[in-house]
Amino acid sequence: MKLADLFGLTLEALRMHRLRYGLSALAITVGVAAVVLLASIGEGTRRFIVGQMSQFGTTLVAIYPGKLETRGMPGLMGAGARKLTMDDARVLSRIPGVVGTVPTVYGSSLVRFGGRGRRVYVYGVSSEVPVVWSMDVAIGQFIPRMEYDRASPVVVLGPRLKRELFGDANALGEVVRVAQTRFRVIGVMKSKGQFLGFDLDDAAYIPVASGLRLFNKTEADEIDLLAASSDAVDAVAARATEALKQRHDGIEDFTLYTQKEGQAMVGRIIDVITGVVTGIAAISLLVGAIGILTIMWIVVQERVGEIGLAKAIGATRGQILVWYLFESALTAVAGGVAGLLLGLGGGWALSKVVPGLSSVTSPLIVVEAIVMALVVGMGAGVAPALRAASLDPVEALRGE
Repeated sequence: MKLADLFGLTLEALRMHRLRYGLSALAITVGVAAVVLLASIGEGTRRFIVGQMSQFGTTLVAIYPGKLETRGMPGLMGAGARKLTMDDARVLSRIPGVVGTVPTVYGSSLVRFGGRGRRVYVYGVSSEVPVVWSMDVAIGQFIPRMEYDRASPVVVLGPRLKRELFGDANALGEVVRVAQTRFRVIGVMKSKGQFLGFDLDDAAYIPVASGLRLFNKTEADEIDLLAASSDAVDAVAARATEALKQRHDGIEDFTLYTQKEGQAMVGRIIDVITGVVTGIAAISLLVGAIGILTIMWIVVQERVGEIGLAKAIGATRGQILVWYLFESALTAVAGGVAGLLLGLGGGWALSKVVPGLSSVTSPLIVVEAIVMALVVGMGAGVAPALRAASLDPVEALRGE
């Protein structure tokens, strides 16, 4: 019996019992699709967040009030959390290795000019934003250097906010209202894009003291430090931690992030999700393997006479073994290919529906998906194939 004959017999069996084999392959499809979808979205998410963080450079150290356990997310104030003061910012700015400091207070407010208005995020910041946040001014100037507690009625507009309020007209020197307070426009920023859902182009920037007054706050929502180099980041973070603990009665009631720690946190979250979905995928693959094992065992029992005839006309034990292994492997690979396509399609669809979500599929994921399906199919088909190969042709024909 030639290999082509075995291939033809396999295809004929799959065609005649396509529903039976299709149900066996379905669990393989679900398992492979889950793995491919998660791996693609996980890699896309990791690259997206790393890219978002990298747009501010790799030497930024961000400090938020309260510990992560009490606040839940960076930048969201926790109940009872001790705040960061302007004096804290002054002390941090004098730490060796720090070349820029931005105490920040922010909130949503209506910005109006003439008959136009737009509710945007308003950031109360220091003059060092262009350096620390890697942002450039397109027209005019940024907030001039001044003490953190000095309020000044000046504002710098993000490019999108400027277009919404002024169109193509020159905005410099015009007076806008932020809530009920008048501010004179002194500059317009270059486009920076979004950062984790915050549109930095659709925003207004005012002195930090003016922001404290506008939002009726007394402390900063965040303090950002710029380290002199990538090598200095860890030292700056350690010195900032010690300086703040000394000022806060020895209590570490704040959370400090570097880009490295932010990426590590994202990696841990993705790893947890990966573990859960991998468990689900493993169960699906196990169910698929059991399904293939059961189906192939039934097939062997149903085709005893066919096996006996094949042996009687010269088919060897090895050929019978290959025949049934090939049948189970082809079933699993078909399910794997379907799962691969389903996973890729699901990732693409989610990236179109969810803003900011990207799906990145490496060639390694494709190879792993097919190999995984093939291994499951071959493994599940071993016992039935051995059973078929071990049948005595005389007994098989007599049983038929």
